[in-house]
Amino acid sequence: MFLEHLGLADMPFRLTPDDRYYFASSEHSRALSHLLFGLAQSEGFIVITGDVGAGKTTLVERLTAQLNEKTYRLASVTSTQIDADDIVRLIAADFGLSAAGDKATLLLRLKERWRADRARGRRALIIVDEAQCLAPATLEELRMLSNMAERGQALVQIVLLGQPQFRDVLASPDLDQLRQRVLASYHLGPLSRDDAEAYILHRFAAAGGKAEGFFQTDAFNAIYAATGGIPRRINRLCSRILLNAAIEHYTEITAAIVEPIALELETDLDGRAMSAVSSTKEDFGRDQGDQVVDRLFQVIRARSDP
Repeated sequence: MFLEHLGLADMPFRLTPDDRYYFASSEHSRALSHLLFGLAQSEGFIVITGDVGAGKTTLVERLTAQLNEKTYRLASVTSTQIDADDIVRLIAADFGLSAAGDKATLLLRLKERWRADRARGRRALIIVDEAQCLAPATLEELRMLSNMAERGQALVQIVLLGQPQFRDVLASPDLDQLRQRVLASYHLGPLSRDDAEAYILHRFAAAGGKAEGFFQTDAFNAIYAATGGIPRRINRLCSRILLNAAIEHYTEITAAIVEPIALELETDLDGRAMSAVSSTKEDFGRDQGDQVVDRLFQVIRARSDP
């Protein structure tokens, strides 16, 4: 619905990482430089940390989209509470190998695959997300994988993505050997005020629209104040702003519009969100509320069809 109202070809503020909407903020550019420097070393670990929603996964999506498949073979693991044996099985499966058998068998399969790839000039790269959830024993298993080498060349390189507390995990005396193998590390901070504005404008443009003149300066200030410059929070707030803009037929967005919406989002989890559709119908009339909801479902269904 708001796509039509704003002349957009796509939803500009999705929560799911999408390389098409990658914005090279000063923070993300520095983090990407650290990633590229680490990859150039062809061994060891690269560590990227950041708050929830800071854009760690989006950053790696950007990186992997640019990697040549003939040069890299990737495995990606999103960790919860994975023990040492299970992470080896997950990695083996993601490299297209059978996860059956004991750990020794799995390690042999991995080494043979990586050795064959290395002989063809293809490097193995493992990306582990939510690394703060890994137990020290599991991290130690990853360190042992990173030790695999052939004629003085490492067979695999590992990227660890985690929330800020992951740095505390790495500081443990038990992980001293792993820390010594970290060749590049960066903490991804929030966007600056100027980058946050440029980020919103960029996503609008990437979705086929134009935000200049629609978002007023005081609106950008209010969005930044409410989100702290965290990209995922910006996306969530801006999506709600666009919904309200379509319902109310706003021709511009000001701080006076942003602030109550931001407050509403802050209270969503206290039970008020469950009555959002009812409130819409009460505030704008039942027929108009039904039209809004029906149109939203049409958009969702259209994007779900193969």
